[in-house]
Amino acid sequence: MSKPLVIAVVGHTNVGKTSLLRTLIRDGYFGEVSHRASTTRHVEGAKLFIDNEPALELYDTPGLEDAIGLLDYCDQLTGDERLDGPERIARFLKSNESSLRFEQEAKVLKRLLVSDIGLYVIDAREPVLAKYKDELEILIDCGKPLLPVLNFVSTNEHRGDDWRGALARLGIHALVQFDTVAPPEDGEKRLYENLALLLESARPMLLKLMVYQEQQAQERYEQGFNAIADLLIDIAAYNMLVASDQQSIKEAKQALQDKVRAREQKCIETLLAIYQFRKDDAFADNLPLINGRFDGDLFNPETIKKFSLHIGKGAIAGAAAGVGVDLMFAGLTLGAAALLGAVTGSVWQTLTTYQKQFVGKLTGKQFLGVDDVILQILAIRQCCLLDALVKRGHAANQAIKLNVTGQHIWKELPKSLQKARAHKEWCSLLNKRNANNDERTEQVHYLSEGLQKEMVSLYLESK
Repeated sequence: MSKPLVIAVVGHTNVGKTSLLRTLIRDGYFGEVSHRASTTRHVEGAKLFIDNEPALELYDTPGLEDAIGLLDYCDQLTGDERLDGPERIARFLKSNESSLRFEQEAKVLKRLLVSDIGLYVIDAREPVLAKYKDELEILIDCGKPLLPVLNFVSTNEHRGDDWRGALARLGIHALVQFDTVAPPEDGEKRLYENLALLLESARPMLLKLMVYQEQQAQERYEQGFNAIADLLIDIAAYNMLVASDQQSIKEAKQALQDKVRAREQKCIETLLAIYQFRKDDAFADNLPLINGRFDGDLFNPETIKKFSLHIGKGAIAGAAAGVGVDLMFAGLTLGAAALLGAVTGSVWQTLTTYQKQFVGKLTGKQFLGVDDVILQILAIRQCCLLDALVKRGHAANQAIKLNVTGQHIWKELPKSLQKARAHKEWCSLLNKRNANNDERTEQVHYLSEGLQKEMVSLYLESK
């Protein structure tokens, strides 16, 4: 591969330069982001790779603070001489003031001069003031291509049209809108397309980078759904028989609830890792989770009510089957369990769904598993979290707001989960050694594909 494209990220102080870098390299720890002015005081770099080969080198630079003063100073240095832009900048960099009053500006200009192109980040909420025009004039003097990036365009207060007009009057007609907190779905692609227009020599590499990043995005998406499907198969397959006294049931139910919550937390952490968000950074702290868990208790009736679901659709059928068992085996002792193997015919075939409950009836134990509605809630929560992570930039530091009230992933339990009900050995919570067999892996794959289709349908319905 040819040498990487070198990009300097420049602009006024506190407009989102570091945030842009964080989002492009998917690293929420790069640099320092703050509402305080002049957070970045030194040039910091990062790289983007294609198959372990560096494709882009991006450099975060300090904010320009006194462009008006610098422009006046450059005019004083040149006097009546007719110098072109790069010559004016070179003379400034040789002056004493480049290491004193204008030290920060000098760092920016030095970095831009050795770069292939500059990304000029603009807070689109700001009016087009004289200081910004002077910044652009100074940067243009470096003789390097500039691509303006309009940040904060997702707000209603942005002045994108004003900035377009001002940039056009300066001879800059290519620009890109890229909100660093909530980047558009095709934001990176449009950014690289504009770079390719300005730098024809870098076009092949940028096109390759776009294809590579699209592949990476699709792989992350599929990995996310695989993690969710694995969670659901685990929980659907979880079942056990417990003694029928109230204390045993209470203890077993609490243990089950704790295991399900812990398993959901593991899935959350997996999704965060896939999208390179960390549970111990600002993002994780601000999630609507308690130490990484969702605020709503998964088994709390109020949580279920919130999702407009109702537990126990199968309760009537289950109760009827229970009565049937009592009638079929009325008066029999526990030894009658041995007769189960001899029970044949259509009666037993119609009741296979409740086979484990029957065993419980005969042995004085009760079947314990997870209700379908809990699987529905788990699917909704995890799919909504995945969707939020896909749309989230690594510059974001506000809590994710999941709009999950009243949503449904499916009308009936998918066949993969119905099948998992009959395969206790698929549950890693009960049997870690044998949980990953080929049949289970196949059902995880089918369920993952089904969830992706359901999410596409929900997306189209919301349009």
